[in-house]
Amino acid sequence: MKNYFSIQDIDSLDHWVDEAIKIKKAPLSDKVLGVNKTIGLLFFNPSLRTRLSTQKAALNLGMNVIVMNFTKEGWSLEYEDGTVMDQGNSEHVKEAAQVVSQYCDVIAIRAFAKLENKDEDYSEKVLKGFIKYATIPVVNMESATGHPLQALADAITITEYKKKDKPKVVLSWAPHPKALPQAVANSFVEMMQQMDAHFVITHPVGFELASQITKQVPIDYNQESAFKDADFIYVKNWSSYTDYGKVLSADDSWKITEDKMKLTNQAKFMHCLPVRRNVVVDDVVLDGQNSIIVEQANNRTYAAQLVLKKILKNEK
Repeated sequence: MKNYFSIQDIDSLDHWVDEAIKIKKAPLSDKVLGVNKTIGLLFFNPSLRTRLSTQKAALNLGMNVIVMNFTKEGWSLEYEDGTVMDQGNSEHVKEAAQVVSQYCDVIAIRAFAKLENKDEDYSEKVLKGFIKYATIPVVNMESATGHPLQALADAITITEYKKKDKPKVVLSWAPHPKALPQAVANSFVEMMQQMDAHFVITHPVGFELASQITKQVPIDYNQESAFKDADFIYVKNWSSYTDYGKVLSADDSWKITEDKMKLTNQAKFMHCLPVRRNVVVDDVVLDGQNSIIVEQANNRTYAAQLVLKKILKNEK
C-alpha cells in the first residue's frame, strides 16, 4: 500500500479488522519491521488520541518518530502551482514534501477543514499536495473531509462488541456550540457501507452529508424512531454541507439522553472524542455501562499500527 488517504484504500474491511484484532493481542510481534525507519507526524491542528495512538503504533513497530506542530513551528505553505508567492505564504508544498521525504520513510498528516470554502476543503489541497510531491507514503490522520484511521478503529470496535451478525448501527447528529467538519461522519459512513449491518443516519433537516458519500444510506429525520432497536449508537456533530460550515440548529432536543438510549436494544454508545458533556450527551450515558468510548479510543492504536504495518510491508 502506497498511501492511506481514505476508507476506499481498504480492499477488504473484514480482513483488515481481523488482522487488527490479531495485532491487538500481540502488539509487539512486528517490532523489527520498522527498525531504522522514521515516521514524521505533521500536525496542522490539535490532537490527543490521534497523536498518541499513531506514535504508539509506530513505536510498537520499532519506528523512530518525529513530531512537528506545523502551524506553530513550520513555514506557512502554498499549495497552488504557478502562484506568484508575493503574499503571506513562505514555502511551497513542492519543496516541503520533498524535503520531509528525505528525513522520513512515512509521513502522517492532520489538517482540518477551514469550513469557509466547500470546494477548497473538499479538494483536500493539504493531503493531496503532500501526496503529489512526497516521494514516500502518506497517511491521513484526519483531513478536511475524512478521518479513515478513526473509522477503521470504529470498525474494530463494532466487530468486538457486536452480539449478532448484522447489528443495527445508527449515526446520530447531536448539538454543538461550534461549527465542526464532516470528516469523522464522512469516513464512518464510508466504512459502514463496507460492513454487514443495518445502518441508518439521523439528523435534523439541513444537516445532510454529501450525497456522493451517503449514497443510498437511509436517513431518518426522527431521532427517536431511528434509535428504536439499535445495537450501536454513534454520535457526532457536523456543520451543514449545503449551507457550508454553518450551525443551522443548536436544538438541544437532539442531545443524547438516558431515555433515548432506552429506546435501543441496550445499544453500545460510541463517540470519537473529545465530547462536550451535557451538550452532546448526558453524563449518565457517557459514564454508563454501555458506553465504550474509552475502549473505542484504545483501538486507534491498532488501526494505525495495521496501516503502518501494511505500508512498511508494501502490502494491501
